[in-house]
Amino acid sequence: MGLPFIAIAQASTLMFKNMGITDTKIAFWTSVIMMPWTLKPLWSPILEMFRTKKYFVVITQVITGVVFALIAFSLQLPDFFAYAIGLLAVVALSGSTHDIATDGLYMDVLNAQDQAKYIGWQGAAYNLAKILVGGAFIYIAGQLEDALGVTQAWTIVIGAFGVLMLSIGFYHGRMLPSGKTAEGVQTFREGVNTLLEVLKGFFNKKYAWVYIGFILLYRFAEGFAIKIVQLFFKAPLSEGGLGLTTSDIGLVYGVFGAAAFVIGSLLAGYVIAARGLKKTLFIMCCCLNLPFLGYAALAIFQPENIYLIGLAAVTDYFGYGFGFVGLILFMMQQVAPGKYKMAHYAFASGIMNLGFMLPAMISGYLSDWLGYKNFFIWVLIATLPSLLAAWFVPFAHPDNREIQKMKQLETKEI
Repeated sequence: MGLPFIAIAQASTLMFKNMGITDTKIAFWTSVIMMPWTLKPLWSPILEMFRTKKYFVVITQVITGVVFALIAFSLQLPDFFAYAIGLLAVVALSGSTHDIATDGLYMDVLNAQDQAKYIGWQGAAYNLAKILVGGAFIYIAGQLEDALGVTQAWTIVIGAFGVLMLSIGFYHGRMLPSGKTAEGVQTFREGVNTLLEVLKGFFNKKYAWVYIGFILLYRFAEGFAIKIVQLFFKAPLSEGGLGLTTSDIGLVYGVFGAAAFVIGSLLAGYVIAARGLKKTLFIMCCCLNLPFLGYAALAIFQPENIYLIGLAAVTDYFGYGFGFVGLILFMMQQVAPGKYKMAHYAFASGIMNLGFMLPAMISGYLSDWLGYKNFFIWVLIATLPSLLAAWFVPFAHPDNREIQKMKQLETKEI
């Protein structure tokens, strides 16, 4: 799930930066093409109607792998940016569809307690892409840039993304459980009516509009920061950046951040399972947002010590791993329950990505206008709405811990 998203959100920004594209153009276009992750609720009911969820998981993995191979080829062309952006948009469409099916399969085959128990593993697996795509592969790209040049280096790396996705697709074709078989829809009108029923059911949920606001705001500050951090690391000291090489950036994320991220993700799942989501959600939101203090400090002092830079990345990755799974489980347990839980979860995750995408679209303009130092100070200000939303958000359903207590009481009564 994570590889297509992180390839567009992060790896492509550094690739285009090294190929001479401006920060403003990179931030805008790599954000616009992520629109399918916001609009995916519009076609998510289709996945409720036909075949199995496993089928859509596997076919989209194969499509994504083939399109990555085409992107690798497009980098050799004179107007590579236009072609690559167009093909990345196809990756976004396939990847967002894949997310719908994967989340649906997860909810199909696991009960509420197991969803909470394994959400840390699911989050770690999803965000392992940040370690691979934002770390190891970027380090490899940096080494190849020195040996082969920028274009050839990224052709190899993007091609490797394609091979990896195809391999995963073939593996999952054999190993994944199928989930429930969908009930077929005979006519287009039935499909439209089902979509309208899904949307009506979502907006009729208790606290629906409150939840929409909460989901939009949870990753608001992250949306500003994520496109700019690597560009800030890469920019020379004279322009307010840190002057790191491509390989340095890969090391910072792939080595310093890897262990912290995995620990944060796994710890979050077990903390939620033990204490319940209601008691931990605000703490998780703090962990997601407060590490941006480290980037503000880096922008102000511009240290050249890679260990200090790595410490900021470690803090960010631990906080991201710990905080992100809280939002995922909230959408599963508070927003998705009902007849069309996969479609409603897709709708919620689409809203989440809209909250991420809108600030990301203007982040390049803001960083160019404010400079990196003032930009990251602005990111800190942008965390306040997220923290307030997490503090006040209501719960419409019992969380995993409350469900477990109710079952224990029922057992004792029997």
